[in-house]
Amino acid sequence: MSAAPLRPVVTRFAPSPTGYLHIGGGRTALFNWLYARGRGGKFLLRIEDTDRERSTPEATAAILQGLRWLGLDWDGEAVSQFDQKDRHAEVAHQMLDRGTAYKCYSTQDEIAAFRAAQEAAGVSYAVFLSPWRDADPSTFPDAPYVIRMKAPRDGETVIDDQVQGRVVIKNETLDDMIVLRSDGTPTYMLAVVVDDHDMGVTHVIRGDDHLNNAARQQMVYDAMGWDIPVWAHIPLIHGPDGKKLSKRHGATAVGDYQVQGYPAAGMRNYLSRLGWAHGDAEFFTSAQAMEWFDLGGIGRSPARLDFKKLENLCGQHIAATDDAALLHELQAFLVAADRPALTEAQRDLLARSLYCVKDRAKTFPELLEKAHFALISRPVVADEASAKALDTVSRGILKSLTPRLQTVSWTKEALEPILTETAEAHGIGFGKLAAPLRAALAGRSATPSVYDMMLIIGRDETIARLEDAAG
Repeated sequence: MSAAPLRPVVTRFAPSPTGYLHIGGGRTALFNWLYARGRGGKFLLRIEDTDRERSTPEATAAILQGLRWLGLDWDGEAVSQFDQKDRHAEVAHQMLDRGTAYKCYSTQDEIAAFRAAQEAAGVSYAVFLSPWRDADPSTFPDAPYVIRMKAPRDGETVIDDQVQGRVVIKNETLDDMIVLRSDGTPTYMLAVVVDDHDMGVTHVIRGDDHLNNAARQQMVYDAMGWDIPVWAHIPLIHGPDGKKLSKRHGATAVGDYQVQGYPAAGMRNYLSRLGWAHGDAEFFTSAQAMEWFDLGGIGRSPARLDFKKLENLCGQHIAATDDAALLHELQAFLVAADRPALTEAQRDLLARSLYCVKDRAKTFPELLEKAHFALISRPVVADEASAKALDTVSRGILKSLTPRLQTVSWTKEALEPILTETAEAHGIGFGKLAAPLRAALAGRSATPSVYDMMLIIGRDETIARLEDAAG
């Protein structure tokens, strides 16, 4: 007898549109995306918008934008959980028909009185035991009711989690949870399971703050006779101090990292390594991450944000990125950060500059600062540090240099001896000449090599800037 064929992998990310896309949510989405894409499966997106008071179109847009910036594409259209409410109610009534759920007419006052009596009797965890669980339908009143699950009264519920291991929950701690409210609206616990089943989700990869929900949601699968997905509950992200991540640690929204100028590839690389490992690999591409990512590599301890490591990886990705792609993402950064767009001339000069600046920058603002010399127009305004190099003697040296640049071939090989001879003629080393040259050409003391700047901006602009500085 042949084995049943394996189901294609289907993962999902299901954020609530009540705010921005949290960095932890971004990592959860990334793990789901990597797992599905690496196995030729599907990655689905569901917007859990049943909280109508707090859900907003703006938050939904921010979540979608955050996912797009991270480069996480999803299959098909994003699903609205609220739009499926009739289907959720239908399943609740199916459970009634199957005898795995029941109508409960208990009032809030009756439930409160029950719990008070339990607490008075010293019961620390007062699970409500509804008198309607096995009631004769002929005794049902003409009154509002909720539909409750029939939770198992004894034994254990076992969650075989791919990250947390075997998790055992005593069934006596599980209540007959409500799946459909008296107004006919479904509860979160029901809606999630119905949606995951209907969407064909095979692997539920989410934060370990949902681990307790898994036992209750597993009851819904059992009640309907549905296949239970593979569970994988990943630890949360903490700040560098080991405490729960909050705004005091810095940016907590995915969008903030784009605005701060981190490249998406570097962010994906860093988030992949935040709680997951593949040997000693630190720097890798998304294609490699898809190939390597597995649930067994996820640790059980909370991951800690390390901004130095993030910047280091982002610097490596900026250096490794194709110039055209880098320029495209940099312009998207300017839009996101509400910074002035580049002119066509600036884009051309920046494109010519990338070879000598992109291996020295960890973020896009740093990259723009390194390429400052190519983006400015005359007159060049020297900052405080570089202005010190433009003393009277240095200005005189620059003035003597400019005539020699008028006719020389504009290559490093031709320029190098001229600058060296000029320095020697004035009894100084090349380093002493480079400082006023940097000030004149870039208005900065930290720049690419003098030769790179001269070659990029060209003969006429170089001479004009030197003449301006010489006065």
